[in-house]
Amino acid sequence: MTAPTTRRAHPTALSRSIPPWRRPGAAPASRILALCLVLFLVSGCGWVSSLFGGKKTDAASSVSVFKVVVGQCFNPPAKPVTDLSDLSAVPCTTPHTQEAYAEPAYVAPAGADSSVYPGADPLVSFAKGACAQAFTSYVGVSYLDSSLFFTYLLPSARSWESGKDRTILCFVTTTGKPLTTTVKGSKL
Repeated sequence: MTAPTTRRAHPTALSRSIPPWRRPGAAPASRILALCLVLFLVSGCGWVSSLFGGKKTDAASSVSVFKVVVGQCFNPPAKPVTDLSDLSAVPCTTPHTQEAYAEPAYVAPAGADSSVYPGADPLVSFAKGACAQAFTSYVGVSYLDSSLFFTYLLPSARSWESGKDRTILCFVTTTGKPLTTTVKGSKL
């Protein structure tokens, strides 16, 4: 009979003969504590710098078109889309080309059933008038005298029929240099 070439140690044999802090691969408590402290400081740097006026994040965040708030700034999708569910919101202090400035509720013409989707033409006509009117009070100058433009998002037939979407989203926009501040009261 030949002797086995390997042996299996009993699980407690090693722990009885070598103290836990001296086992191979085990780090002394002071090393573990130092490592934890370093990790805490490194991960907390952003938090600590924000307490002392450090730069805040400029990252874009995705916002549902149903959660847009007047005063939020955005960068539109790179390619035009017909049905839009989310927008790329950014802080108004970072480069952006659009800012939400009004959310007028659609008013159906007299005698029209407001529960039925009116179609694109009546919505576009309403949006042009409502957004142009709201532009003046938000920017501080008439749309006709401004260097800025406006655009809008209309309810889709599907969102209209859900019964919850009856508003137009109006956005100030620029076709030139991106904005780096809010346009509210800017008279641009």
